[in-house]
Amino acid sequence: MNLANFESMDPVMLMSIVNMKLRDDFNGDLDQLATFFDIDRDALERKLATAGFDFLVEVGQFR
Repeated sequence: MNLANFESMDPVMLMSIVNMKLRDDFNGDLDQLATFFDIDRDALERKLATAGFDFLVEVGQFR
């Protein structure tokens, strides 16, 4: 799954995909995910915040 077009994605679907990637491939490390997909971490967090999701560092997921 390519996250390059995350800004146009439905935020609920995006959260699901990002959380799956964080769990399966990046051990909860949002910086690694952003670097791997060459996306702006802050922009991703802002996009998910529009649907009420915040990144919880202690669990490595958006909730």
